[in-house]
Amino acid sequence: MKVEIKVPKMGESIIEATIGAILKPSGSIVRTDEEIIELETDKANQALRSPAVGKIEWHVKGGQTVKIDQVIGTIDTDVAAPPVEVKKETPPPVAAAPSPKKDLPSARKKSEQFLAESVQPKPPKVSSPQQPVPPRTSQRQTRQKMTKLRKVIAQKLVEVKNQTAMLTTFNEVDMSHVLQTREKEQENFQKKHGVKLGLMSFFVKACIAALQEFPDINARIDGDEIVYQHFFDIGIAVGTDKGLFVPVIRDADHLSFAEIEKQLKVFAERAKSGAITVDEMQGGTFSITNGGVYGSMLSTPILNPPQSAILGMHNIVKRPVVVQDQIVIRPIMYLALSYDHRIVDGKESIAFLMHIKKNLEEPTRLLLDL
Repeated sequence: MKVEIKVPKMGESIIEATIGAILKPSGSIVRTDEEIIELETDKANQALRSPAVGKIEWHVKGGQTVKIDQVIGTIDTDVAAPPVEVKKETPPPVAAAPSPKKDLPSARKKSEQFLAESVQPKPPKVSSPQQPVPPRTSQRQTRQKMTKLRKVIAQKLVEVKNQTAMLTTFNEVDMSHVLQTREKEQENFQKKHGVKLGLMSFFVKACIAALQEFPDINARIDGDEIVYQHFFDIGIAVGTDKGLFVPVIRDADHLSFAEIEKQLKVFAERAKSGAITVDEMQGGTFSITNGGVYGSMLSTPILNPPQSAILGMHNIVKRPVVVQDQIVIRPIMYLALSYDHRIVDGKESIAFLMHIKKNLEEPTRLLLDL
């Protein structure tokens, strides 16, 4: 029996995809749930898994555009997968016995002959005119076709630059209290919830508190109207080898620290395996990106349209600061807020970032809803 392989539904707005890497070529024997092909869309890349065991045959080629529900291949289940072979360990080879003593004179004679030849000067090698030396070759550049996802990312970045009035404001935050709280409660938190207490949950909570105070930053522009969004879906940028994904934590204002950390863990695992769906990346109202995991000290994050603002986190570095007229060493992080000046004023953006700074420097404010 032959089982059809169809292009699955990948989101409401997606009607077609591009064939990416064919992980299992025609004629291969595949097993159930084994990754067999990659599908590229303008939203994300998705690996398609085998629906059955058998011999696979493709009806498409790499780079070909296909429609949703299109049959792109079949699996012949009558061809069974071969059993897994168990390799038997072979004993190490037995060392050869040493040569008998009667061979020593002949060996000494060969050694003397080798020394005599090595002492004699050898004539220099003359290159033959009939055999010219081949020219030195080196690969100075290579070309690789952009994936559909990468092309869409590039297009959106240019659109943000040309269609928004993007500015960035900066501030610094003393992370002492957040780090102390995290270190103090880490063991109990992980034992109770089964997940580590990270920094991102503090930032999500701090951003939500600030968005509630400054609703324009949670709004978006639609034509000549400002759409105020009374919910808080926070996008978290996740970098992978296949590109940048921004999965969204839905209704993050209703989630606890533990629930946020669990959602972040799921996103990280799904991003590494390329299993994040298009629906998981749609509808965010505000985004957070953390360049500090790569060692970035300062950057200007670019907007994720149609959102009006994005917060950039950076590396935590111990620096000398003045506290009550005393120079002390504190763990400092630079924060960057990029915003669309068409909807957000400079005064509002600075106050928004100051609100985040206060909540992070005094994390008890987040628990008391201050």
